[in-house]
Amino acid sequence: MNLRLDRINSQQVVLLARRALFSYMEHCPGGPEPCGVVLQAERGRVVLEMPVLLPDEQFIPIELIRGRLTRGGGSRLRWARPS
Repeated sequence: MNLRLDRINSQQVVLLARRALFSYMEHCPGGPEPCGVVLQAERGRVVLEMPVLLPDEQFIPIELIRGRLTRGGGSRLRWARPS
């Protein structure tokens, strides 16, 4: 599956990432601070380090999920590069 930024619903992407993050926080309240969520086929997993993405995965940084973008603009969606 090859997603294009102009063909996704970014609101839905952030919503799915938030669900994964809130589930993690609920099950691991004292756990380490995640750096973001990796989404694959409408399922998300919390990651604690920057991931290496598979072709059908997207990385959503924690700042975007929580709604706190930095002024530098360094936080953005990361897509796997096509091979």
